[in-house]
Amino acid sequence: MSRLQEAREVLGRQLREARSSAGYTGTALAGLLGWPQSKVSKLETGRQTPTRDDIVAWTRAIGREVDAERLLAQLDVLETMYAEWRRRLGAGTSARQQESIALEAAATHIRAFETTVIPGLLQTPDYARHRIAQSVARHGLPDDVDEGVRVRMQRQEVLYRPGKRLHFVLTEAALRYRLCPAEVMAGQLDRLVALCSMSTIRVGVIGFEAELTESPKHGFWIFDEKRVLVETIAAELTLTQPQEIELYGRVFDKLAATASYGAAARHLITRALDNLAP
Repeated sequence: MSRLQEAREVLGRQLREARSSAGYTGTALAGLLGWPQSKVSKLETGRQTPTRDDIVAWTRAIGREVDAERLLAQLDVLETMYAEWRRRLGAGTSARQQESIALEAAATHIRAFETTVIPGLLQTPDYARHRIAQSVARHGLPDDVDEGVRVRMQRQEVLYRPGKRLHFVLTEAALRYRLCPAEVMAGQLDRLVALCSMSTIRVGVIGFEAELTESPKHGFWIFDEKRVLVETIAAELTLTQPQEIELYGRVFDKLAATASYGAAARHLITRALDNLAP
């Protein structure tokens, strides 16, 4: 069982205990709230995550408002582990970028692996604009693309700070997917060629010909030995258990060992750049 599901079930048990101690059946509570009884059941068994409004309504209906703060705190823990993008980006994409600035500034060692996109810290403004606009359209978010791009570019100041260890690994597929117009991708690839020559960061590319000992299932970012961030289509996952971080670190090291660096990486990038030519 995943830690996320365990946290859901713990919160569900707490909701059930609050209801039972107040003397209500699940059916009675559903009637008070105007919910299907199945919703009460799903929340109590961890098959559905409650919203903050759900918890406030639940505790108010059973006369246990005193429990609301504790239950909301438990929900905050759960949402830290699994944050749906519609909630995560509800205030706009720039707010999320500001959080990244703080996270990246605090970390000494950042390892990033991407399979389909150029890592955010390496993006050009034009490429970033297409990535952020896609998120806005996908999730129906407030349109703050201009501000989101501005803050993403501000994040890149971390590339030049002394004392940082920044290691990026991406697949050759990320160089070739047409997620933006060809001229935008050409500018992005030119930028990557230059970044491969920087002494303050490592940029590796796993070519199509590389023999892999690990399957590159999805992208992920590791911050020191403290957390791993994984972006899915629906949500952002935060992993903090030592064994989880250690596992992702081992996988990153194996993938990084198959990547090309320096002149070899620049060759793979220019090969993809040449492929953009009409």
